[in-house]
Amino acid sequence: MMAGYTIWRSISSKRNWQRSETGFGTSGTEDREVKLNGQTMANKVKTVWFCTSCGNESPKWMGRCPACGEWNTMVEETVATGKKTAVREQSVPGSGSSPILLSSIDSSTENRRSLNNAELDRVLGGGIVEGSLVLIGGEPGIGKSTLSLQIPLACPGMKTLYVTGEESTRQVKLRAARIGGDDSSCLIYSETLMENIIAEARSIMPDLMVVDSVQTMYSQNIESSPGSVSQIKETAAQLLRFAKETGVPVILIGHITKEGSIAGPKILEHIVDVVLQFEGDNRGAYRLLRSIKNRFGSTSELAVFEMTGKGLREVSNPSEMLIPMHGEDLSGVAVGAMLDGTRPFLIEVQALVSTAAYGTPQRSATGFDVRRLNMLLAVLEKRAGFKLGVKDVFLNMAGGLRVTDPACDLAVICAVLSSNFDFAIPSDICFAAEVGLSGEIRPVAQTDRRALEAQRLGFRKIYVSSFGSAENMPGDIDVIRVADVPTLCRSLFKGR
Repeated sequence: MMAGYTIWRSISSKRNWQRSETGFGTSGTEDREVKLNGQTMANKVKTVWFCTSCGNESPKWMGRCPACGEWNTMVEETVATGKKTAVREQSVPGSGSSPILLSSIDSSTENRRSLNNAELDRVLGGGIVEGSLVLIGGEPGIGKSTLSLQIPLACPGMKTLYVTGEESTRQVKLRAARIGGDDSSCLIYSETLMENIIAEARSIMPDLMVVDSVQTMYSQNIESSPGSVSQIKETAAQLLRFAKETGVPVILIGHITKEGSIAGPKILEHIVDVVLQFEGDNRGAYRLLRSIKNRFGSTSELAVFEMTGKGLREVSNPSEMLIPMHGEDLSGVAVGAMLDGTRPFLIEVQALVSTAAYGTPQRSATGFDVRRLNMLLAVLEKRAGFKLGVKDVFLNMAGGLRVTDPACDLAVICAVLSSNFDFAIPSDICFAAEVGLSGEIRPVAQTDRRALEAQRLGFRKIYVSSFGSAENMPGDIDVIRVADVPTLCRSLFKGR
């Protein structure tokens, strides 16, 4: 019996059962030999638990991830570990495999290539860098695949390999026909196995490769389903290795979670060189492409697009589309000079104040933080004596944009007071200042750039804080400085 038991143990896989206070989990190991990245590895395959939110690894299941604190995000996956039994293949020359002196490294400017899209080139820092890995994320239907297909259609001289894992080649053709452009240099490849994609890319050697999307790709070196934590890390690492070795820039399309962050492990954003994310309402016309991470440029740039029937159209001057489009005798409207990154905008702030119909007043804000709106209303009631506690207040930022710049505080309270008094603010006046809890009007950064943008659009007056600097302000616009909310009301609503 003992001999038979020994033979059974030697020919079967080892399985260790673990019991925890949260339940039962298995951690099995099995001897296996695989070839990974040109290396023969004697591996032991085991099952571990990964957090789908942050990528934290655990040997057993847990109801709550100890790293990020999210509930019910642990999934079981199979990974391979073990010692390498072969020498690594010859590394690519110049890949940094051996130490070199810092003084001997070439610090010249990276080779960039224009994508014939001024807005996209701006947010990338002047064009896409050779050998870079760019990740574009956003909600379903916001325009990720449309933008990635518009790039090769707008660059007829750039040979592009468009890898689609979500759609068929016919669906991509239908979208290309709707968008329009020159498709003579765009190659469509419908595949999800990463080894086949890399092999095809090495044989074609395109000028640009687009992968749509990373969550649908998988590698045969990992025994888990596409979209899992292990698969996303492995496929992203293979694409990064390909980009750095060949100098071919790669654009990755990524999904997002219900919280708005890019799906998959957080290490995905660390692997890539550039992370761009679409913002905006799918039902609205405007899309914002914001740079979250950029190793080759600034993260303060912002690209603005308008979704049309023929794809995404560049919006070179978004202020002209966000300023008032109505008569001058409409109350509850004020124009705020906001700054997103380094780009100034003039946006219309709309407010509606009415008597509460059901006793409890309502507070609603679209495109603005409702908690900050409640704070500003409390400042108006406490510091300026306006009784707004029994009235409904509704606030809306025109264009469907999400505003986080505190410089819009002054425009918000002016729009609220304008609706409360039913007094229209002249259309040639704009505002740029922050409001403090004591009712003081505080200065904001780069007021001169905001005033210059207002002057360019024909505004004659701009209200700013009296505590800010007066340097570099344009001379063709009247700058009115106010110190607190009561002073603002006396200057703006005389006789009301």
